[in-house]
Amino acid sequence: MNTIATLLKGEVGYISEDSLDVIPLKLLEMGCLPGAEVALVQIAPLKDPLYICVNGSHLAIRKETAAQIKILKAN
Repeated sequence: MNTIATLLKGEVGYISEDSLDVIPLKLLEMGCLPGAEVALVQIAPLKDPLYICVNGSHLAIRKETAAQIKILKAN
């Protein structure tokens, strides 16, 4: 199962419809909607949080949350 937490630095994926129920409302309001493009920009030195780019907006999210959001990897 691919999640945002399994992305490597620079990799791109698309948020899956299956994740709609587990994405916190605050992230939904910031554009983390199913079908949105997400790229891993950077990982903090202690591996938490993850710095991601969602549709051009940069966000920092906890690894615990990122591990729940399923994605489809881009080819």
